[in-house]
Amino acid sequence: MFINLTMDVNGTRRDIRIDSDQKIKESLNILRQSGKLPMGATPDYFRSRINQSTVSAYKTFSEEGIFDGDVLSAILL
Repeated sequence: MFINLTMDVNGTRRDIRIDSDQKIKESLNILRQSGKLPMGATPDYFRSRINQSTVSAYKTFSEEGIFDGDVLSAILL
């Protein structure tokens, strides 16, 4: 199933439509390779606006309960 969400990395926000069974980190790498997000530190964690929780970039969107309309903000350590 595909979901629509916003990814916010280092102040750059991108609205995307993505397969919910894809790992978050894989989608981030694809966005960077296509030039839609700046290169730089790759976050291991994101903050889900809807769930108000921290999610791992190593899991899939569906495993982390991410669904349509969510905003994932990178947590850079």
